[in-house]
Amino acid sequence: LSLYSRPMDPLDHLCLGQPKFPQTAVASPSAATTLDAWHHAYSTFGAEAPAKVSGDFAVALRQPDGTTFLAVDRFAIRTLCYRLAGDRLLFAERADALASHAAELDAQAIYDYLYFHTIPSPRTVFKDVFRVPPGHYVLFRNGKLTVAPYWQPRFEEQRGRPLAALKSEFLQLVESSVAECLVGGPCGCFMSGGTDSSTVAGMIGKVSGQPAESYSIGFDASGYDEMEYARIAARHFGTHHHEYYVTPDDLVSGIPQVASHYDQPFGNSSAVPAYYCARLAKADGIAKMLGGDGGDELFGGNTRYAKQCVFGAYDVLPRALRKGLIAPILVDSGHFDSLPLISKAASYVRQARVPMPDRMETYNLIERLGIAEVLSSAFLEHVDTAEPLRQERTIYDQCNSGSLVNDMLAFDWRYTLAENDLPKVCGTADLAGIALGFPFLDGRLVDFSSRLPTNYKVRGLKLRWFFKEALRGFLPDEIITKKKQGFGLPFGVWAVRHARLAQLASSSVRQLAERGLVRPEFVEQLLTVHLPAHPGYYGEMVWILMMLEQWLQAKAPAWKVG
Repeated sequence: LSLYSRPMDPLDHLCLGQPKFPQTAVASPSAATTLDAWHHAYSTFGAEAPAKVSGDFAVALRQPDGTTFLAVDRFAIRTLCYRLAGDRLLFAERADALASHAAELDAQAIYDYLYFHTIPSPRTVFKDVFRVPPGHYVLFRNGKLTVAPYWQPRFEEQRGRPLAALKSEFLQLVESSVAECLVGGPCGCFMSGGTDSSTVAGMIGKVSGQPAESYSIGFDASGYDEMEYARIAARHFGTHHHEYYVTPDDLVSGIPQVASHYDQPFGNSSAVPAYYCARLAKADGIAKMLGGDGGDELFGGNTRYAKQCVFGAYDVLPRALRKGLIAPILVDSGHFDSLPLISKAASYVRQARVPMPDRMETYNLIERLGIAEVLSSAFLEHVDTAEPLRQERTIYDQCNSGSLVNDMLAFDWRYTLAENDLPKVCGTADLAGIALGFPFLDGRLVDFSSRLPTNYKVRGLKLRWFFKEALRGFLPDEIITKKKQGFGLPFGVWAVRHARLAQLASSSVRQLAERGLVRPEFVEQLLTVHLPAHPGYYGEMVWILMMLEQWLQAKAPAWKVG
């Protein structure tokens, strides 16, 4: 897709995805098309219409009086962007489709990218072009623009239900969701060897009566390859299993393709492996792939949930004890920093005293490296470095469920799923020409998760307790007990050892210094000292800088800090 094509013709409507309209509540019996159904829903319920619709969707409707209504699904599986142009609201699926030749890049958005490794909505990399946030609608009427949520996560824990009944309901919901994803023809599935993707693969076989076509990516690098777990799942469910081992040469050719396909900079390092996985399926004639995305975020599968619960235990102590005794003695006095055991306790208190969600950003990469050490003073003059955390606090505070775990889940539904993992899979599948389905993001499973007691999600230090118990006997024991890894990419290791990849990485990062974004001194330290010494850690910083530069080269080659 070329960024700067002829000016885009204004659209009167846009309907994307597979929305599901409850016949009795929304869809008119005479609605012949999805567009007809949306018009009926909007005329009946106004801005609340999307709350009545399930599935993945993006919709834009322009009324005869100029009123324009936009909305996307709960997780923004389908995306929609908009820009005000005089008395009209223009819209398109991609941000770059709304950018003119003279479009100015937003320095704050570029900083957000360096902080999040993606650019969270509503901002995009282009000034004056915005993305509809997940679960939101946009209404433009009589010159007034309104952006508001039609749906927000709500947790109403139901206690006392027998575990057996919950397991049965959960398994039925997963099976039903997979069955609906299979409507229209056979599907393949991504399979990392984790519980989510393995469950999807097994359910495809159960529902269809045919072995699933499963696809996995491997890496010939110690500590990064988990293909054996994918093979265990494939043998257990009898899938037709397909494997592809990504090489450094694949990265050299794939990085520019993937970076330039996105409508704005995107830094998830799993994107390139995901592209090769989707491309392999496409070459086999597969038209649609199912992914296991959402299982971790719905049922408590990320390690940070247990970690933050450990720190959250400090808040349970009486305030007088925390403020009047523990903190002054262990932390504020500094007397025990040299004593190993007590210094660990002091370190715990220091971290526990940091409120959420700030505590989750304690290890934010660019802040750990030092913002002023990484970025030029000229660039920093144009940005507010506190803005990303302010946005995170706003999103986190909106949940206020009374449960630390549920608050983190809702936070991740926005930042991990909608703004990062789903764009990764959707963007690379689109590049490969593959359609997608996400069974775990079915609205019924989301609602089921919202009713589960907190300790069914994280029990002590056990992650996804209920999820694993419900699938015990369906999944192989090795899959249930394995540690989570996913499609981790050994980029840093390869960038040190592989000449062509090292050249691509170093030239990209040095070009950012020439643009005035990154300090040249930092670049040289990063490439010549830090990366060779700690490739796993510093490789992430090289990656996000490289992907930014590759996008700029394709979409805004003349951009400089100024």
